[in-house]
Amino acid sequence: MKATKIVATLGPASDTVDIIAAMIEAGCDVFRLNFSHGTPEDHLGRATRVREAAKRVGREVAIMGDLQGPKIRVGKFDGGKAWLEAGQPFLLDAALDNKAPVSNAQQASLDYKELPQDVKVGDTLLLSDGLIQLKVERVAGDKVFTIVELGGELSNNKGINRLGGGLTAAALTAKDMADIKTAVEIDCDYLAISFPKSANDMQTARTILSAAGGKAKLIAKIERAEAIIPQTLDEIIDASDGIMVARGDLAIEVGNAAVPALQKRMIKRARDRNKLTITATQMMESMITAPVPTRAEVSDVANAVLDGTDAVMLSAESATGKYPVETIRTMTAIALAAERSQVYELDRDFVNQQFARVDQAIAMASLFTAFHLNAKAIAALSQSGSTALWMSRHDSGVPIFALTPEIAAARRAALYRGVRPVVVPFNADRESALQAAEDALKARGAIGDGDLIVLSCGEPMGKSGGTNALKVVRVGELRG
Repeated sequence: MKATKIVATLGPASDTVDIIAAMIEAGCDVFRLNFSHGTPEDHLGRATRVREAAKRVGREVAIMGDLQGPKIRVGKFDGGKAWLEAGQPFLLDAALDNKAPVSNAQQASLDYKELPQDVKVGDTLLLSDGLIQLKVERVAGDKVFTIVELGGELSNNKGINRLGGGLTAAALTAKDMADIKTAVEIDCDYLAISFPKSANDMQTARTILSAAGGKAKLIAKIERAEAIIPQTLDEIIDASDGIMVARGDLAIEVGNAAVPALQKRMIKRARDRNKLTITATQMMESMITAPVPTRAEVSDVANAVLDGTDAVMLSAESATGKYPVETIRTMTAIALAAERSQVYELDRDFVNQQFARVDQAIAMASLFTAFHLNAKAIAALSQSGSTALWMSRHDSGVPIFALTPEIAAARRAALYRGVRPVVVPFNADRESALQAAEDALKARGAIGDGDLIVLSCGEPMGKSGGTNALKVVRVGELRG
């Protein structure tokens, strides 16, 4: 099985149970609900279809809600769009009605009324994903006077970024607050927070989610220049359950050339802190319309796999593209090929390591033992799935199975690199629980008689955080 997971965004191209089931069979592990588009009813319907498809296929998959955040946009254009000529003046006017089609080739309304307070003379503003560039010439009251440096077509509701970051919009909007309630109703396993600038943004989101009764794990989308300052990044990672390397808006703020090195640094820092990582944006962009990817896209996906990302993510490719299933199938093949090329140096990861918790020490000992015994699999019996998460922070080449009686824990584990979740009801008797684990893996064809496996569990059984035992087993010997 592939170790790297695939996150696919749902949309009109992937809106039926049959297609979602085919996406799961092709290798999709997590389905993303993009709250920037659609109604709460749309998201509830899609979540229901995901659960139905997963049940049909017989695999647990996760659902991730993705909040829109403070996307700063121009308003509506007369005719829907306008052409901006390089060298011409262009006015951004916060006083204009952004709900009315008052924008044209000379001016645009704004949905973010504080923009004039956030910019100064000499700033570069990037519109429409950086395809249009404006230089700020003067700021007067509600008006930002600019000169078009790089022209092009500008249409309704296109985003605005400031080169180098610095816009003060809060990470959570009123719409996000409402969407958090929808995420709780859906019972999302993960919730992605857009544009956090600090750990405080993530802590605020967690407080709001908890108050609404939600238990989703939080993913911080790193897409602001402020968020990549080393100390700030570490604080955001520590306040989150994982991060998304959101290369679209991040590249607009810091420049395309800086992103590959930032991607590697962010993935490493998150893995070192036992947190998850998702690499996103334009990974298979050409497959929105073409049945095969470009060679550059193949290299991009493979590079993210070799960086150690937990997951690679599809956006429009699976939401509105012509080939959602084929794209996932292609991504699976790329991941498998990249993983086969890896050289595992697990011992190096354990040099000078100390563990304050028994369960974490058992997790690492299980990895070490399975790696050096060339075991067929690691079976981590866990209530919460934390043991499997710790194991997944290190690449050993040995498949890890997270065996848990908790469906929610199994779904969360669908995002962990190298981990396949399996729901296994087990009772308080350790030996019967170990046998149930072995039987479950045999039934799935993951192991056979005579294979060597490493089992980790805790006593008493059923207690979260209680993993305290490791057992090496030859399959078939448990039954005597």
